[in-house]
Amino acid sequence: MELEQQILNIVGKRRRSLPREGVRKLKKSLHDEFNKASLKVGRDTLFNVLRKHNMPTLRKKYSSRTTNSLHRSHKYKNIIKDVEVTMPNQVWVSDTAYIRTVKGFCYLALVTDMYSRKVVVIA
Repeated sequence: MELEQQILNIVGKRRRSLPREGVRKLKKSLHDEFNKASLKVGRDTLFNVLRKHNMPTLRKKYSSRTTNSLHRSHKYKNIIKDVEVTMPNQVWVSDTAYIRTVKGFCYLALVTDMYSRKVVVIA
């Protein structure tokens, strides 16, 4: 119990300045302080102590809705669902990705060869 209290005191000081720092980073950044206090604290021990005292940080969930499936435009059927791809350049597939930046989203469009899985076009 004394070990747990020492760990909680060291972590509590650190969390005042960096409240969202995760357990793995805490272990690395507090390694020297644990050594000064003659504490041998591993990752799992730190996880267990913080979990026991309800102190682990939860990841902030970022979500953005980038797909509108209820649009009025025509939705095309998957016409290659049953096609067996046996050679390069037989079927190309495309996709878009939304990349979050400080200023908003950037959009990346890729065309990929389904057989070789190589990117053919980047836009």
